[in-house]
Amino acid sequence: MSTEHPTDLVVSARGLRKAYRNTLALDDTRFDIPAGRIVGLIGPNGAGKTTALKAMLGLIPFEGELKVLGRDPRSERDALMNDVCFIADVAVLPRWIRVREAIEFVAGVHPRFDRARCERFLANTQLKPNSRVRELSKGMIVQLHLALVMAIDARLLVLDEPTLGLDILYRKQFYQRLLEDYFDEQKTIVITTHQVEEIEHILTDVLFIRSGRIVLDATMDELGGRFTEVLVNADQADAARALGPIDERGLPFGKTVMLFDGVSATALSSFGETRNPGLADLFVATMKGTYA
Repeated sequence: MSTEHPTDLVVSARGLRKAYRNTLALDDTRFDIPAGRIVGLIGPNGAGKTTALKAMLGLIPFEGELKVLGRDPRSERDALMNDVCFIADVAVLPRWIRVREAIEFVAGVHPRFDRARCERFLANTQLKPNSRVRELSKGMIVQLHLALVMAIDARLLVLDEPTLGLDILYRKQFYQRLLEDYFDEQKTIVITTHQVEEIEHILTDVLFIRSGRIVLDATMDELGGRFTEVLVNADQADAARALGPIDERGLPFGKTVMLFDGVSATALSSFGETRNPGLADLFVATMKGTYA
């Protein structure tokens, strides 16, 4: 692959390597993230997701070539962070901090923070300026975090497992508001998670990372044409298996679900009912053995 970094890419990584003691967290990792996309960086715990993000944000040394918004995060981090917003785990704002203090803090550290926009967002909530985080429900904490994020006019928003500790209602609310009130074609969002189902509906692209390597890199549109699941009857199993499924799982009554990569649904339809697999099904198939 070329080592050039096209200018329309928000992130371009080539041959990234990062070792911790005897573990390779990034192992010849390479990927591109175009502008105006919502990208899921998805992998099990320890796969290298957070290490890749830390490299993009200039928080760790690493080997290889990496450009983020045209800059090298190792040597140009200060300039880069003017255009980047990073949020980890929306449930962990300091419990002692007041709403107005959280706003003042972000206004002081991020040059692209729009206080008026933040306050307009908060005006539609029950949040009061003097309320402390410890007095807020989880739903209100999500609203506060969203207000802080959405008031930052960053070109790249990086979310690292942002909804840990939140129940499904608040997770859905967080992502829906992000999609409706924040995202546009001038912005790019990178989300790491291992909870695949909850972000599948908002993604435009997906990167699966396993043991420090990207093992799947595709747009969501491409996935539909590339992967097919077939519900195969027992008497057709050997014939279907001859086409080389990448995964299979048994069901009651002798049926088997087989997952194919690059085999047309038309060619597979004679073996049984076909469907496009969900992202979670692809994730499980790709990561088999990782949790052993």
